[in-house]
Amino acid sequence: MLEKLETEKRNSKTENLDHSSVREIVGMMNQEDQTVAEAVSNELDSIEKVINAVIDCMEKGGSLFYIGAGTSGRLGVLDAAECIPTFNTDPKLFQALIAGGMIAMTVAVEGAEDSRALAKKDLEERHLSENDFVLGIAASGRTPYVIGGLDYAREIGAKTGALSCNKQAEISAHADYPIEVEVGPEVLAGSTRLKAGTAQKLVLNMISTASMVRQGKAYKNLMVDVQPTNEKLVERAKRIIMEATDCSLEDAAFYLEDSEQNPKLAIVRILSRKSKEEAKVLLGKNGGHVSKAIEDKK
Repeated sequence: MLEKLETEKRNSKTENLDHSSVREIVGMMNQEDQTVAEAVSNELDSIEKVINAVIDCMEKGGSLFYIGAGTSGRLGVLDAAECIPTFNTDPKLFQALIAGGMIAMTVAVEGAEDSRALAKKDLEERHLSENDFVLGIAASGRTPYVIGGLDYAREIGAKTGALSCNKQAEISAHADYPIEVEVGPEVLAGSTRLKAGTAQKLVLNMISTASMVRQGKAYKNLMVDVQPTNEKLVERAKRIIMEATDCSLEDAAFYLEDSEQNPKLAIVRILSRKSKEEAKVLLGKNGGHVSKAIEDKK
């Protein structure tokens, strides 16, 4: 089966890779990488369907679960982890499972990705429910761990999606919403951490970012739900408040501190000219959407 997958085939453009200079190698890699964004663009309709389904699940109180093995699993873990500081999300909203557990982030766990039953066990331990969405990630599109997870999710009534890098991928038949980004053969044959990994990262960026923006985690294009948990992020939060309100650095610093380190609350207070408590009510009434809260100030 592997020899039939585009991601496993040899790339005719890089057959002399081992005889190439460093400059030639990076040139070939750069040229191949430029095809990835176009491959992703061909799947925007499918990506949109996944995002709308994810939003629907989250509005019902559900979570998004990424499941994968190897590079695919690690990319899911990365995206889920980054949503917490970026969007101030509950750690349970975006969850990631990787075959073999978190030790597999740095060490290969032999045989873990070949077990369908292991994925079911992992999802059961996370208390997967019918309100959740499970996105299976597999460059090859045939990883048993991912298939097992998708089958269990559908069994209990959860919505499912599949992200692969081959057409007619096996995991697509096990998901409600398949995404198949065909990136073609890798520069280094079979090394799907390259173009396939880049494509997966691009798609995961879209899914998490768009779903959060649609739920009020941005004001215009500003990251207003950022958690100011270190000095850099505190300064970023101040700049965000300044950009959103045209206030001074001194006012941004004051309102950020006086608003419990909540940039959203500070912005609504400044733009609506309401008290802290009134601004909190406005945000609560409008689902955390800054634009709606400001429009509702009357």
